[in-house]
Amino acid sequence: MHYLIGDLQGCCDAFERLLAEIDFSPSRDGLHVLGDLVNRGPGSLAVLQRLQGFGASAGYLLGNHDLHLLAVAAGVRPPHKRDTLIQILDHPHREALLDWLCQGRLADHAEGWLLVHAGVVPQWNTARTLALAGEVETMLRGPALREFLPQMYGNQPARWDEALAGVDRLRFIVNALTRIRFCSADGTLEFDSKEGADTAPPGFKPWFEHPGRASAGEPIAFGHWSTLGLINRPDLLALDTGCVWGGQLTAARIDGGRREVIQVACSQAQAPF
Repeated sequence: MHYLIGDLQGCCDAFERLLAEIDFSPSRDGLHVLGDLVNRGPGSLAVLQRLQGFGASAGYLLGNHDLHLLAVAAGVRPPHKRDTLIQILDHPHREALLDWLCQGRLADHAEGWLLVHAGVVPQWNTARTLALAGEVETMLRGPALREFLPQMYGNQPARWDEALAGVDRLRFIVNALTRIRFCSADGTLEFDSKEGADTAPPGFKPWFEHPGRASAGEPIAFGHWSTLGLINRPDLLALDTGCVWGGQLTAARIDGGRREVIQVACSQAQAPF
C-alpha cells in the first residue's frame, strides 16, 4: 500500500496516530510525505528520526520549512520567533540528520502521481517538473549548498523563463515548488496572498486552476496551502489540512487505482497568524 501524507510540521504525536490508523508497516507499505516535515510543532526532531528509521519505505519532499532549517543551521538565516527547531540544531548528530534531510526530493513521482510541496507553474508538465527539481536536488547534495543558501531567498525573478540560469534559475525553481499558491498564466508568481482559493489578486489564479497549464490532466498531489483544506479531485489532491494549527493530519492511499482518505484530529501546536 502507498500513502501520501500532508504537512507534518513537527507534529509527531499526530503522525504516530495516523501511522497506527493506517496500520503502516515499512516492510509492506510505502509513505510519501509532501514536505514541511519540521517546524512550528513540538516534535520536529522526532519526526526526522521516525522517517529516517523507515529507510527506503518513506520518501519525503522538502518544503519551505525544511529549507529554512538548512539555512538556519548554516547560519545564513536567523531563526524565527515561532520556530521549533532547537532540538535538531542542538542535537549531537545534527550534521548527520541534516545530511539525510538533503537527500529529500523537490518533486517526486509515485503510483502515477506527481508529488510536489506547493505546486507548479503553468508551463511545466510532470517530466519538466521532475527535471527542474533534479537541478536543485543535485545542488543540495553537493558542495555548492552553502554558497546557494544565502542566495536562496527572494521573490525575483518572479516569472518563469527557460533562459534563466545560475542562482536565478535555482531560486525560481525553489520558489515555485515550495512557495507557490497563486500565479498568472505566463508563470508569474504572487507571494502576498495566503488565504483560500477565492482570494486571488486580479490577474492571478490558484496555480492548479489555469485551464491551459501543461500539467492539466496529470494527477498532482501537494501540501503547503492549509487554508485550502482537503481537495480530493480525480487528478488533484491537496493534503495540508492544518495539523499544526489544530486541524487534521491527512493521508491518502493511492495504490492500484484506489483512493482512500484517512484523517486524524490534531491538537493545536500554534495559533494561526
